[in-house]
Amino acid sequence: MNSSLKFVPHCFLSMLASLAVALLTGCRTPQYSFPDAESTNSAPASPVSASGGQTNSASQAGLGPELLRSGDRITIIFSGTTPLDKHEEQIREDGHVYPPLLGRAILAAGKTIGQLQDELQALYVPAYFKAATITVKRQESYFFVRGEVKKPGQIPYLSKMTATSAIAAAGDFTEFASRRNVEIIRINGRKEKVNCDKAIKNPKLDRPIYPGDQIIVHQRWF
Repeated sequence: MNSSLKFVPHCFLSMLASLAVALLTGCRTPQYSFPDAESTNSAPASPVSASGGQTNSASQAGLGPELLRSGDRITIIFSGTTPLDKHEEQIREDGHVYPPLLGRAILAAGKTIGQLQDELQALYVPAYFKAATITVKRQESYFFVRGEVKKPGQIPYLSKMTATSAIAAAGDFTEFASRRNVEIIRINGRKEKVNCDKAIKNPKLDRPIYPGDQIIVHQRWF
């Protein structure tokens, strides 16, 4: 009788243990069983220029002298039986021009004069004129230096000019100039600063100059 009473609790404990193991085994989920992230092969869209031109200030530094750039002034001449007079325009900061009749912008920066001329010829003839010749000419470009330089004013632009070479073209600094406080105003109104003392020692700190830029050399305070 006593042995039977001892056997019942033992069996009951064994059953509870088995039941606990079964419950734990059935409820366990595999480790790191997170849902897979949705895969995609698409990349963020970025604007692409069909003509492949680069127009920002950093990219313009690599343009050769034969290529058009922002700030250049061009003249488009229409010859033949066309009602259009010549069109003069400065290439905008984004590298585009707006020729007459087309109703849209045309990328000019980064192209040679011949490439732009051929593109305009194909756009105007025969869509707008049955017989016409389109000619593109680049006008002489200038930049401006003001303030404490020996020869301030309008100066013809040469390829690959920098702030220090532009100031040299303006006769160099006066004795009252602040060489550390030179301001560049781009054709779109954006302002930049350059320390010419540091730029002379380290050309990487010099700033490129483009047609239409204004360079202002401020007076130093004693």
